[in-house]
Amino acid sequence: MSKKCYNLFNLGANAEERYITGDNMSDIKRMKLYRYPERVYNEINAAGYGKDVLLKEKDIRCFDQYHYLGTDVVDDAINCLGVGPQSKLIEIGSGLGGPARYLAEKTGCHITAVEMQADLNQIAFSLTKRCGLSSLVEHFCGNILEFPENGCNFDGAVSWLAILHISDRTALLKKCVNVLKPGGKVFFEDYYKLGEFSSEDAKILRDDVQCPYLPTVEEYMRQLRENGFVNVKLEDKTACWSDFVKDRVGKFIKNRGRYAELNGNEVADGMEDFYKKVLQLFLNGNLGGARITAVKN
Repeated sequence: MSKKCYNLFNLGANAEERYITGDNMSDIKRMKLYRYPERVYNEINAAGYGKDVLLKEKDIRCFDQYHYLGTDVVDDAINCLGVGPQSKLIEIGSGLGGPARYLAEKTGCHITAVEMQADLNQIAFSLTKRCGLSSLVEHFCGNILEFPENGCNFDGAVSWLAILHISDRTALLKKCVNVLKPGGKVFFEDYYKLGEFSSEDAKILRDDVQCPYLPTVEEYMRQLRENGFVNVKLEDKTACWSDFVKDRVGKFIKNRGRYAELNGNEVADGMEDFYKKVLQLFLNGNLGGARITAVKN
């Protein structure tokens, strides 16, 4: 990030949380994955790391990744984008900050982690501080569509299962173009539309997954090209994501007792319901998963 952008959004040890107003997606907490995010502290404490204990990124990476297949796919982004110590990245929808911390710890890159939900962002900020990574990871709370562009010159933009919450793809892609340097790359993992959804599945997508719009593969690639990207590639991940969400349900049910004891029955009920509904979407055959890469023209 440029010095100007860094000074504006630096969230160092003495900084306050920053927030951009706008469409605050007030319904996002209907998505049960995002309710009670403080449950991550229960997991960390149960692993033997008390509230004031300093952490290492590897200590919590099994708790702070909301996307599919954990840090393996972050490694794929590192390799695809050629991320190194001089790289400056922006993450769209950074959640609890797991991918950003992993990127910083493994490569030494600087990354701005943009998350709209204030509670997730604050938890991410505190965990990054406890991991000693505040000099590399900037946590910015706000709407990516209103992220200030002046002085930004990112090498890459990354996102894992967050773009699906944003219906205005033209505005999003233009924002990505404007904050990337010439030749900058994007690495997104996202849902796409394979076929027509039933009314029940459409309701699950809208209400339980907070996904207001999904393009087809052809629409996705066209949108990227029309908004300033070249070398657009889409790798279908539907099969492996279907396997992942099926396995996730099985593992959750097997360990539900421990989860409920740690987090309470209400949280456990919500997570089980969410996991099962996402599995239903994949099993019904109209929800696809994709890895999208492209280069700013």
